Amino acid sequence: METDQRTHLSVVQERAILVGVALRGSGHDAAESLLELAALAESAGATIVHSVRQKRETIDPKFYIGKGKVDELADRVKSGKADVVIFDDDLSPAQLREIEEACGCKVIDRSELILDIFASRARTNESRLQVELAQLEYTAPRLRGMWTHLERIAGAGGGTGAGTVGGIGTRGPGERQIEIDRRIVSRRVTWLKRQIAQIDRRKIRQVRARHEHFNVSLVGYTNAGKSTLMNTLTDAGVRAEDRLFATLDTKTARWNLGDGLHALLSDTVGFLRRLPHHLVASFRATLEEAIHADLLLHVVDASSPAAWEQYQAVTQVLNDLGCGEHDTIVLLNKMDLVEDRSAMQMVQRRLPDAMAISARTGVGISNLVEAVRKLVSGPPRQVTLHTRTHDGKAISAIEKHAQVLERRYLDGAVDMDVVIGSRILKRLQVMHPHVRATEPER
Repeated sequence: METDQRTHLSVVQERAILVGVALRGSGHDAAESLLELAALAESAGATIVHSVRQKRETIDPKFYIGKGKVDELADRVKSGKADVVIFDDDLSPAQLREIEEACGCKVIDRSELILDIFASRARTNESRLQVELAQLEYTAPRLRGMWTHLERIAGAGGGTGAGTVGGIGTRGPGERQIEIDRRIVSRRVTWLKRQIAQIDRRKIRQVRARHEHFNVSLVGYTNAGKSTLMNTLTDAGVRAEDRLFATLDTKTARWNLGDGLHALLSDTVGFLRRLPHHLVASFRATLEEAIHADLLLHVVDASSPAAWEQYQAVTQVLNDLGCGEHDTIVLLNKMDLVEDRSAMQMVQRRLPDAMAISARTGVGISNLVEAVRKLVSGPPRQVTLHTRTHDGKAISAIEKHAQVLERRYLDGAVDMDVVIGSRILKRLQVMHPHVRATEPER
């Protein structure tokens, strides 16, 4: 199925007008949000020709903004030769139609714009399926307002498969095109959900299969520098670009922490304020890495004036995913780019344990590694480990990860008094189930 062309901005360089609404008492920073919308639109390939902002007590049910503002917007479209108007909020299908008719050009909202960007960034079959599902679930109630109809899934030629237009399950030749489109969408959504459910199950199995390792996930706002940090800490070689949503697919790599310690580090898709819920649901499989992680590294762009708001947005999504209580280290990244320190200092006041780093220059990385090393090891314990003398792999692992205080050999067995991190001990026993641990004799 082709992407609906009314929402795709990156085919040509389109001239765009942005519209934001500030509701009194909402606490929503419309100016800052409009700046972010501009970055999103430019990332999608648009050229911004004008921005319109309105303060209102309530949303207009017909036009979202007032009728007078719509007339002004129509004049702006004409004088600026705009191709598209982009709203910083989600519009109802009826509002989209009314504004399009008044302005005489394409109108899209924030969710459509984000979905368009995700569609252009998707590289793997998994992410393409996830984006398509989110797009269709968003599009389904808006079909009546579309300027072009959906491409036939089954194709022309009178096939007889389940997806054939006019076949079994349709109402016959008199059915309106919009009803056929809805049936096509419904069948496609059902198929996509089955495919993604299989991906979910496979992803969960893959994540759980790594339970013997210490799993760390990078989370954070889009373009906070997660991929750059991933490359600094590992040999992953992930694509790191200064643009929104450069990473849609999870990448996992071994992170060597020194002295035989390691963790598995995963990069994840960036978050955003008011991220469309269809996207969060569709990308749940990709976010399994964060859900099942032993530790989250929450990367915050310290150079952003909206650093605290971005931190809050990510925290809200993590809470929604059920991993808000995970062990977390907050990283104030891009310290080398900080010009106005006020936003960063606000985060530091509210999160005094946050670590200041620069993934690009390496500042603060050694402190981060040491902090993670302590978590990987866990609190030290003094125990006696019991194993067989001929089990060289188990003995080698003990010698590698523990401080051996004393050994005692008897009848083909060896008892080793050691000091070992509690988490390392747990993983050692997963890898070598016959190794027993007891409290040392006093």
